[in-house]
Amino acid sequence: MKSTVARVASAVGALALTLTAAGCGGSDGGSSSADGKSSVTFWGWAPGYAQAVKAFNASHPDIKVTYQAVQPGAKGGYQKMLNAVKAGNAPCLAQLGYETLPSFAAQGALQDVSAEVSAEDQADFQEAAWKSVSLGEQVFGAPVDTGPMALFYNKKVFDKLGLKPPATWAEYRTAAEKIHAADPEHYVSSPYLNYDYAGLAWQADAGWFATKGDAWQVTMDSPANKKIADFWQGLADDDLISSAPMYDQGWYTGLGNGDIATVVGAVWQAGVIKGGTKAGAGQWAVAPMPQWDANAPKAGNAGGSATAVLKGCDDTKAAWEFAHWLSTDPTTYGTLIEKAALYPAAKKLLDLPQLNKADPYFGGQNIYPVFAEAAAQVGTDWTWGPLMTKTAADLDDGLGKAWAGKSSIADALSDAQKKTLAEMGKQGLKATP
Repeated sequence: MKSTVARVASAVGALALTLTAAGCGGSDGGSSSADGKSSVTFWGWAPGYAQAVKAFNASHPDIKVTYQAVQPGAKGGYQKMLNAVKAGNAPCLAQLGYETLPSFAAQGALQDVSAEVSAEDQADFQEAAWKSVSLGEQVFGAPVDTGPMALFYNKKVFDKLGLKPPATWAEYRTAAEKIHAADPEHYVSSPYLNYDYAGLAWQADAGWFATKGDAWQVTMDSPANKKIADFWQGLADDDLISSAPMYDQGWYTGLGNGDIATVVGAVWQAGVIKGGTKAGAGQWAVAPMPQWDANAPKAGNAGGSATAVLKGCDDTKAAWEFAHWLSTDPTTYGTLIEKAALYPAAKKLLDLPQLNKADPYFGGQNIYPVFAEAAAQVGTDWTWGPLMTKTAADLDDGLGKAWAGKSSIADALSDAQKKTLAEMGKQGLKATP
């Protein structure tokens, strides 16, 4: 489930590609029946959401939420939502990744519900997560989960070589060299793409987007980003990175047999690794993300989503009540952890029993305290751009070439920046490098 929009209200207001007025008052945008009962529709895809809606309806007799499963956002769900807004028949609520929220806002597809939100509601959530759903004073939904990052490492490989989890990126580089020297088929990691790579930049405050006045700034080729690019380029140039792309079968095989010794990833990667790498059971462990400055620890974030309110919702009060409840009800969220491996954006849920269990896959380690510490270290200034689907696609094209030795990571970032600026110009968005 793939975070922060931070401080772009003026830019969104000036740059919005406003949809037609038909987006308001759609047939699925919430309503009240003759007996005064509110009714709202919710589109999403996360495992456990249907069960959560059922529990809400049982405990809230004055509101009926209808859940409709759609394809995950990148596989068609987001386009379906945008089409519904344009047609005037969008649901009140939709599952929306933080990275995509600015794109929806720029297209006028979201509805401000700040009038329904209390100061206590806002205080329920981690700061970075709250900024993921708010643009200035506007609020477009409730944060659901976050993706604080840490280091998944093959403890069996590390122990055999007498290595400890690297506390710094310099130590990570040293570990990479020792792992590959001991066995030329073993590598410290594998190529990172799009939002996984973004998390590496996030940790180093190497932002990709910002705003100045009423214009966007695209900063993907900044000196801070070049520092991260050059570090990983050096590992790739010295043949310390596996050629197996993340999530391909070769990647899972490498994690299982020790060929790939680490994954720098978000909390939800635990479920990915466990589900796809049965052979690695008992071999893996989790440690904090390596640091650029050991005296000022920071963590990246990869992922997270919101229950967003779409344009045309007629009952924003009922929509917000459900959205807030979904993110903060302990019993329901415990089930979402079990079914979807979500990690709470709500502060009071970080001590749920489901987040305090020894995990046999990770050698009996309770991995969640590592991520709880990381969550508090995630910077709050990261901003996603208004055209992230295209930006991510262009970046992946360049990164794929770079990891294959046909280009460089720095060039991939620079090219993605140029293409993003060009597309912004085509769409009438004011932007500068």
